[in-house]
Amino acid sequence: MSALELRDVSLAVAGRPLVGPLSCAVEPGTILTISGPSGVGKSSLLAFLCGVLPRSFTRQGRVFLDGSDVSAWTPQARRMGILFQDDLLFPHLSVGGNLAFGLRAPLAPRRERTRLIEEALASMDLTGFRERDPATLSGGQRARVSLLRVLLSQPRALLLDEPFSHLDPDARQGAREVVFAEVRRRQLPAILVTHDRADAEAAGGPSLELEPRE
Repeated sequence: MSALELRDVSLAVAGRPLVGPLSCAVEPGTILTISGPSGVGKSSLLAFLCGVLPRSFTRQGRVFLDGSDVSAWTPQARRMGILFQDDLLFPHLSVGGNLAFGLRAPLAPRRERTRLIEEALASMDLTGFRERDPATLSGGQRARVSLLRVLLSQPRALLLDEPFSHLDPDARQGAREVVFAEVRRRQLPAILVTHDRADAEAAGGPSLELEPRE
């Protein structure tokens, strides 16, 4: 399985240093927690890793997946899944329609797509939800559907940008358990950005705190 490695990564915006230089490696099935005050560059670092950092930023350093330098690869080629604070489910699509959007083989026969979606829903105790409107789901259910959509794209690494911050305490604990269990079961290297110490404790991996740069 792929390890995710950052080598001498530095980010700056408008001439102001933001992140780095930073070097670290995240092994398969391990969750690296990154914390730090707002504006320190945590989300910008994730955007750099998955290849969508705006051109207004300057960047140095390289990103490796399973030993391959992916720094110049397109976001699609890198195949880094990302979960955000908001679940970003499409309101005009059913739960099944949202999951179909994540399939890596969208041109597969309809029966095969349906089977994959039904199996994914069953794996998260969401059997029978394929035709449901996302607006009818609880926060925890929406979080699970959002995770499934990412996992159906078969990512090589998972980036978590405070994905539990909008959930109530009970749903938050359940979502943590589901996400972290899938990271370990699928042996994905993962990076979690959070302000919540309980998230870091539940992740159980190494931690890194970013500090403001002058």
